Amino acid sequence: MFVLVEMVDTVRTTPWQFERKLNDSIAEELNKKLANKVVYNVGLCICLYDITKLEDSYIFPGDGASHTKVHFRYVVFHPFLDEILMGKIKGCSPEGVHVSLGFFDDIIIPPESLQQPAKFDEAEQVWVWEYETEEGAHDLYMDIGEDIRFRVVDETFIDTSPTGPSTTESSTATEETQRKEAPYTLVGSISEPGLGLLSWWTNN
Repeated sequence: MFVLVEMVDTVRTTPWQFERKLNDSIAEELNKKLANKVVYNVGLCICLYDITKLEDSYIFPGDGASHTKVHFRYVVFHPFLDEILMGKIKGCSPEGVHVSLGFFDDIIIPPESLQQPAKFDEAEQVWVWEYETEEGAHDLYMDIGEDIRFRVVDETFIDTSPTGPSTTESSTATEETQRKEAPYTLVGSISEPGLGLLSWWTNN
C-alpha cells in the first residue's frame, strides 16, 4: 500500500530559517510542498521518510534565500495492482460504489465489478447484491459506512497541472471540467468470494 520513493528537488530556505538546522528547515519545506499532494505517475505523498544527500547550497543575486539540491525518500500511497485493501463505503451512485480509506477517497468499484447479480436501489441510493440461496434470493445492501474489502484492479493518473490561457469559450468549459477530476483514482473489484462487505463473510 505504501512505498518509499526516491526523489530529488531544489529547496529554497528563507534567511529567517538560517538559525535552524538545515535538515530541519528542508524537511519542513518538503512536507509543505509534497504532503497530501498527488505526484503524477507516482502516487499520493504522505510524509518525508529521510534525507539521503544534501548538495551545496547557493545564494543567487537579488535573493537572500539559499537554494539546496536535496536527495530524499518520501512515503507514498501507491497500492500495487491486485492488492487487497479494506475501506468504508462513502456512497453509492449508478456509476458504482465509492470507497474511502480515511485519508484517500478517490476509489470506485464499478457495477460490473460487484458481486453478481447486483442492482442499484434508486429509492435507497445503494447497491444491492441479490444473493441466491436454496430458499430464494436475499438482498444484501451495501450501506454507507460499512467496512468493505476489495481488490485493486486499475489506477488512473490525470495531469491536473495548470495549462496555458485558452482562446475559446469551449476550451474554458473543458478546463473547468478537468479541474474537478481527481488526479489519482483507484478502481476496485469485489467480484470474488471473500471480497465485499466484511459482514457478508463473518456471519455463519
